[in-house]
Amino acid sequence: MVKNTKEEKLQTIIETERMLGKIQDVDILLERILSEARAIVRADAGSIYVVQKECLKIRYAQNDTLLKQLKPGEKLPYIFFSMPIDEKSIAGYVAGSGRPVNIADVYDIPADKPFSFNQASDTATGYRTKSIYTIPLKMATGKVLGVMQLINACNEHGDVIAFDEDDELYLDHFAVSATLALEHAYLTSDMVKRMMTMAEFRDPKETYPHVERVSEFSLEIYDRWAFDHAVPEAQKQKFRDNLKIAAKFHDVGKVGISDMILQKTYPRFTYEERSIMQTHTVIGAKLFADSDTELDRMCFDVALHHHEFWADSNSGYPGQINLDTFVPGMPLPSAAPVSGSQIPLAARIVAVADVFDALSHRRSYKDAWSVDDAFAEIQKGSGTHFDPEVVDAFMLVKDRILAILEAYPDTHA
Repeated sequence: MVKNTKEEKLQTIIETERMLGKIQDVDILLERILSEARAIVRADAGSIYVVQKECLKIRYAQNDTLLKQLKPGEKLPYIFFSMPIDEKSIAGYVAGSGRPVNIADVYDIPADKPFSFNQASDTATGYRTKSIYTIPLKMATGKVLGVMQLINACNEHGDVIAFDEDDELYLDHFAVSATLALEHAYLTSDMVKRMMTMAEFRDPKETYPHVERVSEFSLEIYDRWAFDHAVPEAQKQKFRDNLKIAAKFHDVGKVGISDMILQKTYPRFTYEERSIMQTHTVIGAKLFADSDTELDRMCFDVALHHHEFWADSNSGYPGQINLDTFVPGMPLPSAAPVSGSQIPLAARIVAVADVFDALSHRRSYKDAWSVDDAFAEIQKGSGTHFDPEVVDAFMLVKDRILAILEAYPDTHA
């Protein structure tokens, strides 16, 4: 039901602001900020950008009109590009000036304005962008963290109209609280990046691009899996927020493996060395074992179980291991397998994402597989190594997986 009165809209904004403050992952928060802002002013589409050095990088784009043209469960193409922060583009102008801009029709921008509208996207998609309200996500200090652009305000009949003064008021108020939530999420993001950098220092194979790709892959897989299983929206949002972060910690336990084993390239591991390497799952889990937050519980599950096999076999590890009796530096003790639905969903998803990324990228001990071969290998493992439903979801988002590969290339060989 659409909130029409000012009182109802303000109440919705207050409730939304409270919800945003609970989101921990920056990307999940950005996506949610955009969708909630669009709902407040009935905007058909929108984009959100973050400031990176002297550029604006797009993080999310939404468009209800174009989305309706897709099959149920499908998403718009995964897009990524950056633009300079200058006066030539509307978003660049807003980021540079720190002031919002309201345009009734972007095809009729006054000649005295320094910016223009790039019609290339409209031409490619057949969409007609008209009204735009672009607002900076600005800290109290004046620093701009990003830019939010709302496109094509609609009236109750679905007709495109201009953003009015009330819309500006709502969005300006919302942007303040959204920026506060974003600042808090960046603190969490910085902590995660520091831990990932520490892991990369220990293990050059555990690059930050790899971690980002596994995290992005996992989110795309889960979104499709959740659609196929009709997961309630609130449950879905909470799970995906935790998953986006937990997936990054899948191999964090490698910080507890000796350099002699961790950085060995040739000859390959002896049986004992391989067994010790496999204990990274237990070491990673122990980092999160004493917390009862939902995020830490998922981090525990992912770290411990992302190398289990779906089929009941001894190929996966570490199995039903006793963490209390585990001795770091010693080979992994034998344990009964953990298989099938005993493996937490988050770990089943990360298993597919991690193996696909490892196959499709070069490592010190192997060349990169072709992307087609990597996809084929995942399908081959359906029902044995991997949960078949997770593999099905993975294959249904193949286009987005390919786009993520392009968006997060390795920074070094």
